[in-house]
Amino acid sequence: MKYFLYISSLIVIFIGLSAFDDIEPELLNTNSTSANEIHALELDKLPNVIFWRRIMNLHKDSCLLNIHSDRTIIATMHASSWYGSNELARQSILDSLKRLNGIVDSPRIVGTMGKSFFYTFEKISDKVPQGIAEFESNGIDGWYAKAILLIESPNQLQKSNAGAYGPFQLMPGVARNYGLKVNKYVDERADFNRSAFAASELIKTICIPYARQMLAGKSIAYNEDELWFKLFVMHIYNAGAGNVQLALDAIPQPGIGIDLIKQLWNTSAGRFKSASQNYSQLILAAFLEYEDRIDKRQ
Repeated sequence: MKYFLYISSLIVIFIGLSAFDDIEPELLNTNSTSANEIHALELDKLPNVIFWRRIMNLHKDSCLLNIHSDRTIIATMHASSWYGSNELARQSILDSLKRLNGIVDSPRIVGTMGKSFFYTFEKISDKVPQGIAEFESNGIDGWYAKAILLIESPNQLQKSNAGAYGPFQLMPGVARNYGLKVNKYVDERADFNRSAFAASELIKTICIPYARQMLAGKSIAYNEDELWFKLFVMHIYNAGAGNVQLALDAIPQPGIGIDLIKQLWNTSAGRFKSASQNYSQLILAAFLEYEDRIDKRQ
């Protein structure tokens, strides 16, 4: 079974763009409910979510120095001043900031560049209802379509260094597995409806079934309609079933509900590292940004 999980992980996994590094009435209701649940659970107040919203609105010429474990922001700097400094100069900056903020321990402090150039949700807003409809026509909650569209390729069709492509950032093997043509002449990953079908099938046949199996294996009760379960499924979509299983196994006492998702934010195992930890944080931030930029203006 572990071998099968590992193989499935290699099939499912795709590495997204560098952004992850250190209209029908019912569809509109789905959009609104997404952000409402985040507010109701007060996840919008978490430092991690606040941090990524800042990054989504920050120009690439700037960066945020932050405590990596919880993304608490301690300073905003010009990117060249941070990335252009040598190690000694960076340490001097950090020492000054620690004294200024009363930080007495030695947390890992990192710089993260602004990515407003990537998170241009206005460019994908006309496709969100279409994606939701495509997923729901295949029996999958349209929430998943919106989540993928908002953080995988929200500004234009792009190909990652690993070869993921299209609005749902599918790897060639995954796309072919669900009937899409991908060769040197044709790449149907660029076809929105075909790509949406493949992504919904991936969620339906791999991600959700493995989420059920993993949680049941840890005796964790779940409701598939709850936000935390959907976020868990999205971690599988991003990192692969095998890597999420490794991360789950690395947690001594897995929490319940959203607490489990927070534990994953600080868990590293296999190829489940920083980009994977950030994934559900980005989803939460993206839904809130979309609410402010798009939903409230309609």
